[in-house]
Amino acid sequence: MPLQSKSRSNKRSSSSASYASTITMVVFVALCFLGVWMLTSNSVVPVPQTSTRATATTNSDESQVATKTETTTTSTSFEDTPGDLPDDAIKDDDPSSKQEPGPEDQQQAVESHLTLTDPSQQEQNNSTSTTTDDSPNEVVKAEESADDQEKNREQRQEDESNDNVVNTQVEDQLLQQEQQQEVESTSTSENTETEAQTESTTPETDQQETKTTTTPQNDRSIEHEFTDVTNQEIQPQKQDSHETKDSTAGTGTGSNSNLGESFPGGDNSGIPKESKESKKSWSTQAAQSENEKERRKDETDGQDGIYGYTWHLCNVTSGPDYIPCLDNEKALKQLHSTRHFEHRERHCPEEGPTCLVPVPEGYKRSIEWPASRDKIWYHNVPHTLLAEVKGHQNWVKVTGEFLTFPGGGTQFIHGALHYIDFLQQAVVGIGWGKRTRVILDVGCGVASFGGFLFERDVLAMSFAPKDEHEAQVQFALERGIPAISAVMGSQRLPFPSRVFDLVHCARCRVPWHAEGGMLLLELNRVLRPGGYFVWSATPVYQKLEEDVEIWKAMSSLTRSMCWELVTIKKDKLNSIGAAIYRKPTSNECYEKRKQKRPPMCKDDDDANAAWYVPLQSCMHRVPVDAAERGTQWPENWPLRLQTPPYWLNDSQMGIYGKPASQDFAADYEHWKRVVNNSYMSRLGISWSNVRNVMDMRAVYGGFAAAMKDLKVWVLNVVNVDSPDTLPIIYERGLFGIYHDWCESFSTYPRTYDLLHADHLFSKLTKRCKLAPVLAEVDRIVRPGGKLIVRDESRAIGEVENSLKSLHWEVRLTFSKNQEGILSAQKGDWRPNTYANSS
Repeated sequence: MPLQSKSRSNKRSSSSASYASTITMVVFVALCFLGVWMLTSNSVVPVPQTSTRATATTNSDESQVATKTETTTTSTSFEDTPGDLPDDAIKDDDPSSKQEPGPEDQQQAVESHLTLTDPSQQEQNNSTSTTTDDSPNEVVKAEESADDQEKNREQRQEDESNDNVVNTQVEDQLLQQEQQQEVESTSTSENTETEAQTESTTPETDQQETKTTTTPQNDRSIEHEFTDVTNQEIQPQKQDSHETKDSTAGTGTGSNSNLGESFPGGDNSGIPKESKESKKSWSTQAAQSENEKERRKDETDGQDGIYGYTWHLCNVTSGPDYIPCLDNEKALKQLHSTRHFEHRERHCPEEGPTCLVPVPEGYKRSIEWPASRDKIWYHNVPHTLLAEVKGHQNWVKVTGEFLTFPGGGTQFIHGALHYIDFLQQAVVGIGWGKRTRVILDVGCGVASFGGFLFERDVLAMSFAPKDEHEAQVQFALERGIPAISAVMGSQRLPFPSRVFDLVHCARCRVPWHAEGGMLLLELNRVLRPGGYFVWSATPVYQKLEEDVEIWKAMSSLTRSMCWELVTIKKDKLNSIGAAIYRKPTSNECYEKRKQKRPPMCKDDDDANAAWYVPLQSCMHRVPVDAAERGTQWPENWPLRLQTPPYWLNDSQMGIYGKPASQDFAADYEHWKRVVNNSYMSRLGISWSNVRNVMDMRAVYGGFAAAMKDLKVWVLNVVNVDSPDTLPIIYERGLFGIYHDWCESFSTYPRTYDLLHADHLFSKLTKRCKLAPVLAEVDRIVRPGGKLIVRDESRAIGEVENSLKSLHWEVRLTFSKNQEGILSAQKGDWRPNTYANSS
């Protein structure tokens, strides 16, 4: 028995020794692999620098922390620049390559420009990085033993329990570095206060000077880019002495020569502010309309901060297609008559809604132009009535998961391009894309006519009433074709007089001859002297009794309006005909009429008044003064784009304080620089995803003009309380509309890819609350769509807070000299509760 026990003991000893040997070998091999890995992964290439500071950014997808060093210099015009962010700080514009940002990602997106690294990560960086001389080719390698790793691991765990202490120490060290870099001395308390302001997640933009949440990955920071752009921008003629002083209050100061010009919209340069003197020379659409119809809209003072606002879905019967001013059920029930299509006109709620419109089930990001002209996702506009009723006329067809558009219409079943060329052959003087640049398409259907006119360099303002034919305007906008929801009813169209080169109506079934020709007289108001009216309808070429009666009435009316019937042309392929009329260029015919019907409008009747102004059955005289708008045809396209209108008198002060024509030219050059040097490359926007664009506060249309070579169209909105510059926009071959942003816009939800707002929101806060305005922005922008805001810092902060509460991704904010810029992108978020029905 003792021998057996000893044998078993020896066996156990041998086995233990074998196990120990095996463990030793495994540990040795593991340490070897660890050493090789440390040699290959922990190498650092030092960057020559005078002083460095570490920055970090958090990747929302992978939750990894990266550090980067940068050189801080004192020769730039922005001495308080935070420096370039890491290359991965720029957010990808491709929605398919990233997840939707959550609340934590949005919090990180608005952190200060001085981003602190995680203490544990910084400790690791310190243990693996070595500061050497300025040689860029020397590589310093760091190794750690297993014991060192264990010690560092314990140290990191200890550091994680003392995050606040370490953050404070790192912050103090970075602040000391910034103090040494200042050109002008700044006290430690001032720097600490500025740093605290910059790091605040709730922006106080009226106090801070500079704030960036992310910068595009270029070789220069966004601050340098704005300096480059604005150093050449429009300069007001008169400047006070204090405007040229260096007024930086950030973490550093710039040179006196550049800092006053450092940011668009600043006191001395950038986006110029409207001069007070110019207001004496320019009337507004609101004033014109008020004087015409004796109506004044109540103004609401005050501005409400809505950060943290609780949003709900709109509890309305129209659901995903909700247009507040066209779907106001309460107002529609109170109408006494619908004889003049009053139920299709604007009836806005007393206060704009603050609810959000739901998204159709199965909605997908829109197809890019030009493929979108021919097909769209069915679930984005899930309506089939038009396909059922008009399918045989090639309007729209259901093809699997798509709605397809063969390019036809009631009057051009065999395609719009053939029809467009047919009209050109009928009247050579039309001159598509040269003499004729901007047209009005009445009763546009799905707007295939306007969609194919892009191939002829023609812009078509297409409109049709909502629900007259289900979703026709929504189809047009989803395809990437300009269109608005409007009707010719009891009020004037929201356009100036004498601006459209041609007006088109293809079987639009409008009773032109009714009520003294009131509706056709409205087209006469907006048509240029010498412009054409194209009417392709059954009364032109069919001999049915009803058609014959309509043709007789139409012929009598057009003769009394002094319209010249240029031609009646038949199209054999489509088996249709078109009558083409021309508006007179003088008043001679009006004076010779035996029957003064329709009558001439009174001399004090303002033809340009168009905001809620009732229609009248009268004609305005053609201007005869050589200096008056309408006596000459504009330059051919594209020359007219950059040519100041002949009627823009230099004795009249422009919006920004220069003589009008000089103001126009300077504005154009300014926006070309901003678009080319900033918007195209420095906001992180993928412009291939942008088609439908709106300038929410256009002045001369300079922003739209600068976008001419892109595959986009821009709807210029001139606010009713701003100088009435919309005729200038039309004169240069662009188009637009009057609007009051304290009300909803007449378009379907999810119809614009990008909104641009230049000093809009700061003006709106004097008249209405911003919550409904931001809800309206959210309504009309597509998921994945963008918003660019340039405004006063206070307004930028309020807009930013609102967008964050809407779960938009705020991709960039920057403020300087009380002016700022913001770039944001809409996500897919919708609340899951409905608002209380009123």
